[in-house]
Amino acid sequence: MNAVLNSTALSVANPWTLVPPLGHLDAYISAVNRLPLLTLEEEQGCARRLRDHNDLEAAGKLVMSHLRLVVSISRQYQGYGLPHGDLIQEGNVGLMKAVKRFDPDQGVRLVSYAIHWIKAEIHEYILKNWRMVKVATTKAQRKLFFNLRSMKQGFKADAAADDQATHRDTLNPSEVDRVASQLNVKREEVIEMEARMAGGDVVLDPSPGSDGEEAYGPIAYLTDSSQEPSAVLEARRREVLSSDGVSQAIAALDDRSRRIVTERWLKVNDDGTGGMTLHELAAEYGVSAERIRQIEVAAMKKMRKSLAEFA
Repeated sequence: MNAVLNSTALSVANPWTLVPPLGHLDAYISAVNRLPLLTLEEEQGCARRLRDHNDLEAAGKLVMSHLRLVVSISRQYQGYGLPHGDLIQEGNVGLMKAVKRFDPDQGVRLVSYAIHWIKAEIHEYILKNWRMVKVATTKAQRKLFFNLRSMKQGFKADAAADDQATHRDTLNPSEVDRVASQLNVKREEVIEMEARMAGGDVVLDPSPGSDGEEAYGPIAYLTDSSQEPSAVLEARRREVLSSDGVSQAIAALDDRSRRIVTERWLKVNDDGTGGMTLHELAAEYGVSAERIRQIEVAAMKKMRKSLAEFA
């Protein structure tokens, strides 16, 4: 009996022993609900010791006595599909920030001051993790994000009470106007946010199926290699070289070399055939076909050098 009393007295003196370090979430919640609350005098005393002397033990008492507040607030955000334990953990971070900044001489209790910090930390966590793509970035969008769900539920409840159809998931125009008016945002923003919240995430590159074959996902038909930046730049470079670059390179040749290159490489007849052959050009200039080939090789070499300088 004495051992039990001694153990209980130790737990009250050191409330940290009441919270299990690891275990089931229900065990944690049950434990924090058993932690003793601080009176106004105890709270102010701990806050002053923390502020004036950086007393970490006093900070621990302030945090421990308000863990149940975090659990209570986190329950309000379980409808976003995120683990309750993670919500509590983020709320605890907000609580510790509130304890660090709390001033006991402001005339308010820590519970009133900490609510803002706890909710702000949970809000930030939800916005970062509820969707892979951010759904709310501005202050007005965040306000709309966290109020739209509850307001839609209220509209459904009103419709059910009036024996109206409740299967509709989207807001009607009058409801959109009510939301925009109450939250002081544009009706277009309400429509856009509702569409964002209704749309689910799609895996672009799904993992292989159970049969071992590659799964077919949006990435298979959304990718367009022709629009890849390096490919676009290379295509533009080729286009410039094939027009302005080639024109400049040909202009640098002498008349005979220019005619030979044009007839051999650039001319296309109406029937789809090319220009003159080596032997035809040799007969025209009164030289051998080999000489025409040598002139052609020299001209092409000169053109490549000119194109390299142009590029």
